[in-house]
Amino acid sequence: MNGQRIGRMLLLGFLLFGDRAGLVAARAASDPADEAMSQIRPEAIRADMRFLADDLLEGRGPGTRGHEIAARFVAARFEADGLEPAGDNGTYFQFIPFRSFHPDEKQTSLTLVRGGKEETLVFRRDFITYRQTTRKETSVEAPVVYVGYGITAPDQAYDDYQGIDAKGKIVAFLYGAPAKFESTMRAHYSFRTLKAANAVAHGAVGFFYLHTPDQEHIYSFADQMHEMAFSDFHWLNPDGIPGDDFEQLRGYSILSLDGVSKLLAGSGKTPEELFLAAKESKTASFILPVTARIHVVDHTEDLRSPNVVARLRGSDPALRDEYVVLTAHSDHLGIGDPVDGDNIYNGAIDDASGTACLIEIAKAFSGMSPRPRRSILFVSTTAEEKGMLGSDYFAHYPTVPRDSIVADVDIDGEPGLWPMEDVILFGSGHSTLDLSAKEAARRMGLDVTADPWPEQGEFVRQDGYSFVRQGVPTIEPDVGIKSSDPQIKPREIAEFWNDHIYHTPKDDMKQKFDFEASVKYAQFNFLLGYLLAQNTERPAWNPGDFFGETYGKKK
Repeated sequence: MNGQRIGRMLLLGFLLFGDRAGLVAARAASDPADEAMSQIRPEAIRADMRFLADDLLEGRGPGTRGHEIAARFVAARFEADGLEPAGDNGTYFQFIPFRSFHPDEKQTSLTLVRGGKEETLVFRRDFITYRQTTRKETSVEAPVVYVGYGITAPDQAYDDYQGIDAKGKIVAFLYGAPAKFESTMRAHYSFRTLKAANAVAHGAVGFFYLHTPDQEHIYSFADQMHEMAFSDFHWLNPDGIPGDDFEQLRGYSILSLDGVSKLLAGSGKTPEELFLAAKESKTASFILPVTARIHVVDHTEDLRSPNVVARLRGSDPALRDEYVVLTAHSDHLGIGDPVDGDNIYNGAIDDASGTACLIEIAKAFSGMSPRPRRSILFVSTTAEEKGMLGSDYFAHYPTVPRDSIVADVDIDGEPGLWPMEDVILFGSGHSTLDLSAKEAARRMGLDVTADPWPEQGEFVRQDGYSFVRQGVPTIEPDVGIKSSDPQIKPREIAEFWNDHIYHTPKDDMKQKFDFEASVKYAQFNFLLGYLLAQNTERPAWNPGDFFGETYGKKK
């Protein structure tokens, strides 16, 4: 009797679970994306990260032998998976000419003149300088005006320059943008290059970035001094002309909190008043009773560094000449000042992780049958840490027709430090990419979380923003901060990492990684890219969207 009951139970279990397995197999057979996603392996991501973040590559600084090794490794992986070379001259590489800049601290000076008296500020204590023009030496002496955040945003009914004459003057403005702006717009108007262009549009001849207590928490003055071990870069176009170079700006500096206090002395305004007004989006511009004299001398060097570009041709004759681009940067900082005796900035999470995910995603796509309808372009960028320069160059000079690029999905800094239960979509709310991103999240059972750190401007700190500025709709997915385990607190882990690990030699393979979370993140980006490639409708900016209206006509 018992044997018969057991037999019936086993038969029932076989029928139930065997049928379920059959349904899963049938779905995999009917949906090649599911089968392709299942090929993304944690061991492969870990192995690629381990190589890319090895001390042998010396932190993968752009223009160095270490980054060149990384680029050739990525190209070899693309070739092994059967992807076509899509760089220059039939290769996997797009070599970019750069000019690097490093200040000569002994010859660089900043002097404030007030009431006929001069006050010399101290480099590294009161101020630092960074990439400004392609000139090796530049000087400016001019009155200073304070212009809040330095933003003119008609779409937000906001203008820090209203009622102030900045022509022939040095403008002083704060980091960031008003908190009342929507997250993506706040990030956009925080972008340093945009503020520089706005200063030029108002006739300024130089500017000061003013540190704030909030900025100290995000990217402290001490951290910026620490990173002065690494040179700033400009890319040069095929005619040798630099991108984002503002000849009218003959000098600019970053002022520390002490430097801000010295600049405001005698103005009747305290730094605390300005910071509080800015927090409340109540900035008011005014003339400062001071003239500044800035003199900058830079050491320069011309060099080159490659993007790696590979193509998977689409299967649909009507769509295969359009491209969905997937990007991740292979560079990091290189060798810098030692921390606890270690001077190699390995960049395991930032962005060996994203590069490893990109390699696995490319492999998953290459094994699909049939392949996606649109073509996929995989771009491993250089010089992201120099201000997204590799992606900016590619967006200006793509190796495929510019009009054929329909979307970019950027993969940057996949932490893999906790289980992934949700996703943050930087750049969402502006294009039809949202529909595919939310569909990918739904299929994977992931929640979508709003930007938890709008003050940090993540949207403009990743390669996808370079494509936005050339009119290409972009989504930058990031691992979310939800947890069903009360013992795991992703937000606290992320903030600790940003405060203590980010851009230090501690971002190496000694961290405790969750590679299953890395797989899930890679799978999400794969699925998003797949859905964009499959959809008959070309991705588009939402009607009347700011980015579509501002940059969409460039395509």
